[in-house]
Amino acid sequence: HAQLVESGGGLVQPGGSLRLACTASGFGFAEYSIGWFRQVPGKRREEVACITYETTSYYAASVKGRYTISRDNAKSTAYLQMNSLGPEDTAVYYCGAIIKARACVDTSIDYWGKGTPGTVSS
Repeated sequence: HAQLVESGGGLVQPGGSLRLACTASGFGFAEYSIGWFRQVPGKRREEVACITYETTSYYAASVKGRYTISRDNAKSTAYLQMNSLGPEDTAVYYCGAIIKARACVDTSIDYWGKGTPGTVSS
């Protein structure tokens, strides 16, 4: 069955970095666009980055210049490199897959991972 598993979350000090991974199984990863989303309790889920199946990438204004999304189709894995982290980046980070999409709209996601927490604190 189709599955996405996030990894790489954890605790980091302000100004530090985290690299998240989203590993897929059970479906044709290369045909799917991958989005990274984050959610803080009591707030709406926010899209932070998207990489399409054509490898075009998009970023939310709040993370542009600090986050980099990438993918390795041979490994069925997408990555989110997060630099210059601040407390406002603390959230549970989720990845989602949507088939052959030119944007990663959360209401259209086909498969979701269960999330990995990222905490920025001194």
